[in-house]
Amino acid sequence: MTPPRRRFLAGGLGAAGLAVAASTVSRAALSALPEPVLQERPDTMAPLVPPTGRPYRPVVTLNGWTLPWRMRAGVKEFHLVAEPVLREIAPGMTARLWGYNGQSPGPTIEVVEGDRVRLFVTNRLPEPTTVHWHGQRLPNGMDGVAGLNQPHIPPGKTFVYEFEARRPGSFMYHPHADEMVQMAMGMMGFWVTHPRRPHPLIEPVERDFCFLLIAYDVEPGASVPKVTTMLDFNLWTWNSRAFPGIDSLNVRLGDRVRIRFGNLTMTNHPIHLHGHEFTVTGTDGGPTPRAGRWPEVTTDVAVGQMRQIEFVADEEGDWAFHCHKSHHTMNAMGHRVSTLMGVEQRDLVERIGRLIPDYMAMGQNGMADMAEMEMPRPDITLPMMTGTGPFGAVGMGGMFTTLKVRRDQRPGDHSDPGWIRQPPGTQAFEWTGALPASPVSPSPPATRPATAGASAPSPPTLPDAVELQVRKPGGAHLGHH
Repeated sequence: MTPPRRRFLAGGLGAAGLAVAASTVSRAALSALPEPVLQERPDTMAPLVPPTGRPYRPVVTLNGWTLPWRMRAGVKEFHLVAEPVLREIAPGMTARLWGYNGQSPGPTIEVVEGDRVRLFVTNRLPEPTTVHWHGQRLPNGMDGVAGLNQPHIPPGKTFVYEFEARRPGSFMYHPHADEMVQMAMGMMGFWVTHPRRPHPLIEPVERDFCFLLIAYDVEPGASVPKVTTMLDFNLWTWNSRAFPGIDSLNVRLGDRVRIRFGNLTMTNHPIHLHGHEFTVTGTDGGPTPRAGRWPEVTTDVAVGQMRQIEFVADEEGDWAFHCHKSHHTMNAMGHRVSTLMGVEQRDLVERIGRLIPDYMAMGQNGMADMAEMEMPRPDITLPMMTGTGPFGAVGMGGMFTTLKVRRDQRPGDHSDPGWIRQPPGTQAFEWTGALPASPVSPSPPATRPATAGASAPSPPTLPDAVELQVRKPGGAHLGHH
């Protein structure tokens, strides 16, 4: 793991240039800002073991990292920098987004219930911004809605937020200023408040993961999202990464696993885990009561919601973990592509090929071929379906990854163990023998044609006939059996 780099922001950040969002913070406490820490790599970083403050078991941010802090007079201080960033969505595609501290989404903030938290927010965007601390209980003037709770943070200025982390749970942060643009450009981040002491509804776990669900509309060949899109997004990501760029979740057999995720897209996402059952143990409203928990394999996450699921990883293997909306496990699609299944295109391909040498037919036999062939496409654009597993093309993109459960994964080791070797006799295989006979329904008795002088056979009676009453306009009834 490469440690996050640090840098000082030049200009306008002294005490004279500091805009204060709360009168409860003294000027003496603001005499020197904490140095901002930035991270530009898209890899999943190792959990940040707390060097100061109250102890806790840290989370692992999928394709992300946790923001370091400093302790100052008993207050935990962070420094967020809102700025344009470059984010690799997957190998071969880098997008120009907005985010925090070099990344989109921004770094995860981890605190402990009861911590006094001070957050400096420096605006390096070309327009004003704010930060809303989604789901937090805090003073009204710290809620971050521009114009309602506070002035906008102008470009080049720094505001400070301060409040107590009053309850444990999974939360997020995002702008509440020009949010149609700023959230569509990737401005958001995860927040975890750990319990201060053993909690009756929060069990200790061996693995704790978190990520945000984010959607973008990036035209093929472009690198900047279209911010006016309402529904027709074409890139569905976890922490601004699309499969096969999303890292796997690597755990030890028998580990109790917690996965936290929040939805800041424009639609709901049914998140589905293979091979295990889980329970929803928390939302952004807090831990769920035990009486309200039941085993599930899919949980739906609406817009603006958080979900926290837990399970015991007791089935070894490489298990799919994904959104169950089929178009959300695909990369940049054309929404106006016609369905051509069953349409013979051979003659057409030959004729078009004389004009466009690289032209290829699409969709005649379904879209599975797309997962295995590399057709020419604009630069910085991902294939619609991509990713390769141990047995060929996975045929997935977007919101898809794997949960890798291994008996020999060391405690605390989050490295990728590679693909599993399945034991003999535990994998589907091609059948080459005779097929079993299919059951055949008994034929109805044959009826002979009527002969002269003989009565025609009676039609079979329908058992349990039901009378149907039909009401016609005007109140008339027709009876029918």
